[in-house]
Amino acid sequence: MRPLIAAVLLAGTIATPAASPLMAKPARHVPAREQSAAEFMGGVMGNPADAATINRRCDAYIAEITRRQTVLEHEAGPATVGRTLQRYDDLYALTNSGKAEFTLYRQVMADDARRQAGANCEVRLGGAKTRLNLSPAVYARLKAIDAAKADAPTRLYLTRLLATFERAGVALPPAQRARAQELQDKIDTAGTAFDKAIADGRKSVTADPAELEGLPADWLAAHQPGPDGKITITTDYPDIIPAMTYAKGQDLRQRLYMANLSRAFPQNDANLRDLLNLRQELASLLGRKDYATLAVENKMLDSPAKVEALIAEMAAAARPAAQRDYARKLAQYQIDHPGAAAFNPWDNALLSQQVAKRDFAYDRQQVRQYFAYDKVRDGVLGLTQDLFGVTIRPWKTKVWNPAVEAYEMLDKTGPNAGKVIGRFYFDSHPRDGKYNHANMIDLRQGLAGKAVPLGVLVMNLPAGGHETGLMEHDDVVTFLHEFGHMIHHIFGGQTARWNGLSGVTTEWDFVEAPSQMLEEWVYDYDTLKTFAVDAKGNAIPRELVDKMNAARYFDLGMTDMRQFALSNISLGLHQGPAPADLGARTRELNDQYSPLPLPPTAQLQASFGHLNEYSAFYYTYRWSKVIADDMFTRFAASGLRDLATAQRYRKLVLGPGGSKPAAQLVADFLGRPISTDAYKAEMAKDH
Repeated sequence: MRPLIAAVLLAGTIATPAASPLMAKPARHVPAREQSAAEFMGGVMGNPADAATINRRCDAYIAEITRRQTVLEHEAGPATVGRTLQRYDDLYALTNSGKAEFTLYRQVMADDARRQAGANCEVRLGGAKTRLNLSPAVYARLKAIDAAKADAPTRLYLTRLLATFERAGVALPPAQRARAQELQDKIDTAGTAFDKAIADGRKSVTADPAELEGLPADWLAAHQPGPDGKITITTDYPDIIPAMTYAKGQDLRQRLYMANLSRAFPQNDANLRDLLNLRQELASLLGRKDYATLAVENKMLDSPAKVEALIAEMAAAARPAAQRDYARKLAQYQIDHPGAAAFNPWDNALLSQQVAKRDFAYDRQQVRQYFAYDKVRDGVLGLTQDLFGVTIRPWKTKVWNPAVEAYEMLDKTGPNAGKVIGRFYFDSHPRDGKYNHANMIDLRQGLAGKAVPLGVLVMNLPAGGHETGLMEHDDVVTFLHEFGHMIHHIFGGQTARWNGLSGVTTEWDFVEAPSQMLEEWVYDYDTLKTFAVDAKGNAIPRELVDKMNAARYFDLGMTDMRQFALSNISLGLHQGPAPADLGARTRELNDQYSPLPLPPTAQLQASFGHLNEYSAFYYTYRWSKVIADDMFTRFAASGLRDLATAQRYRKLVLGPGGSKPAAQLVADFLGRPISTDAYKAEMAKDH
């Protein structure tokens, strides 16, 4: 990318390069027509030259946010939707989409200096957002708006905004308000440091070739021995997951397991301790018992007690299935370890695939030969086009790495027929220093007639073709799950008037539901046969997919009990100050639900990245699973390829974005309130 002053727009707005102050000198006055946030931001920088370029862009954001907040605080005359709320919404976009942009730089840049510049700006923009939400003058202007004649989404938006200010502490006395700002700034700093330490905490182990017996040929081809005859295996997903699943060397699996559970330890315990203590102090300052109480107040499940009740109810349904899963795996383990009463956590993945092969004739290695990255990518895009009536084509734009792919989406029908309705990037493969999980970053919100949504999937999937880059079926699930967030972001940005209601702006404990429901399609033969092909171009056989589905519900109980354990850790660590021994407390919370106790030396908390962004509400993945299973009943009844149901789902659940409460979105689609029945029925299936 050329230096910032000469940069060009890359995506998603109606602005022109000359119109964007991020690409010219910042405005020194309020223009006659207030420039929109979308026009100001333009697109993201494709490949900023250096950290200084990122810093200058950050400075421009901060200056513009400060200017606009000052204008709003001193606004005269009646407070109105068209002026006052619009000004706030532009500030919302600058703080939220701006922070998302710098999250991208922190996650994907090739060198630490640029990644650190992105991280530093995340903290600065987090502080700017806190200052905005602690401004009594801005709060007073919003509260003075007479929205009686406004549409329902606008009234909902305004109600949510006022609650956000109140939860931030806007009503506190000045000294306490200043302390709330200071605490939130420190929370942002600690959280960003926590995330970055995980990305930098990549570990590796070396193995003798004999220890790798059982691994697929394509994996071995991509992991050639070094001069010392040893093979290096990292904790990146494409390395560690096949090794844990197939390698017969138990000692190797143990070394990998412990390396993975010690990533970012011990350095990240200090960041996490700060994060937990600062959050607890903030909650106390705001009159809450603990941070968990504060964190879930604006969720669908709005109290820790409701979250605990949900986990208990779901665990009661999952536990019998988990016990059956464990018994099957223990029996397999006892073949080589007669009389054993338990197996080790580093044996779990290997035993899972062995039992699937033994009891269901399902061979994961046989299946993975049909999942090369490029074919899976095309299949995910093709499914989206078929189901939702869109066209996806390559988008020629600057990118930050040669492996990054860019696309744009066009609608086929309706008022936007033939128009670009979204743009997105895929950054799909591991690199040193890169974010090492999978997420969707909503870089720019969509606004009806004004701005096109822009997003990116940052993932860690195997690179290459059938020879060296085959994916596990779970990788395919992950890909489609993350792209589910992208289509929610895009479809939810077509009719939105407000940035704060566009895309994935629903209650946080709903946002995983659409993505989890979409996972169902990669168990469907008619879907898989369109892209799952082997090296000779042969489509995956129906009988193999049938075996996959026969084995599908095996291990679901243990998997969900593990998720309840993570939910318990997330909630429990935020119900008071940081414990004296973070590792011991994490292990204790884990073992209350997980069938696989953590080893005494495990330090899961240091690499549990969701403890920053999701804080106390990791439970959202399980609650969203309940909603996903419930919504899927409509597709199960009408057919996974039923276009009428898919269009209805797009219109009623995805399209509204955050313009309705999530419970209402689901009720609109189902014709009734949310039920746990479908989840419980799934857990009760004979496997």
